[in-house]
Amino acid sequence: MTSFPTPARLSSLGALLFDLDGVLTPTAEVHMQAWSRLFTPYLEGKQVEGYTDADYFASIDGRPRYDGVRALLASRGITLPEGLPGDAPELETVCGLGNRKNRAFNETLEEDGVAPYPGSLAFLDAAIAAGVAVAVVTSSRNGVPVLEAAGLRDRFDVVVDGVLAADREIAGKPAPDTYLYAADLLGLPASACAVVEDAHSGVAAGRAGAFGLVIGVDRGVGADTLLAHGADTVVDDLAELLPFLPTRPATAAPGARTS
Repeated sequence: MTSFPTPARLSSLGALLFDLDGVLTPTAEVHMQAWSRLFTPYLEGKQVEGYTDADYFASIDGRPRYDGVRALLASRGITLPEGLPGDAPELETVCGLGNRKNRAFNETLEEDGVAPYPGSLAFLDAAIAAGVAVAVVTSSRNGVPVLEAAGLRDRFDVVVDGVLAADREIAGKPAPDTYLYAADLLGLPASACAVVEDAHSGVAAGRAGAFGLVIGVDRGVGADTLLAHGADTVVDDLAELLPFLPTRPATAAPGARTS
């Protein structure tokens, strides 16, 4: 399903702010597998309703890791001590469970590797060639390793990931703060930037930040859900938006700063 109410606006914007997992790379699938490896046995041990993919989309998708743990546990009426980010994965704390999930993610990534979506790569490279500024804005603390594994790191001077957000105490999605921070690093107002997201929390962040365009990419959450949370347009593949990119190099973003 594809909705095209306002994609022509894309040609007038100066920057594209991309989510990573599920937008540029299929690592959302790796994250889903890792969350399932964590919560399927954990919830079984608690004798509560079992974990399903619907839980991922409802409570976890797009959120910072520990926020996802809290939201999923809350959906089952489970409260755990917060713990500390350095907690061992075996500890039964919010941070411990989050770190257990991250261990599973890294194991899967090392075993299987990752390649960008072909349509997303074509769209990204065409945007860069047209002079559009680009940045990655991801809740994942694995943003840089994933970009490196996918061969995309050199395309982005600005990467706002979960590590940077935690270090600088920037609120995560669905708050718009990480996207606004990336726009500021590029030297552009939110109104001159498009947010590109596959998670409802991400499109909600784009809408809350009053960005010039919020593009939803439907990788399973559903076009209706993305539109309901604030997407202006929804596509199944970013290659569908190639005709709406500028046809000649745009003016470079003024004062772009790296993170």
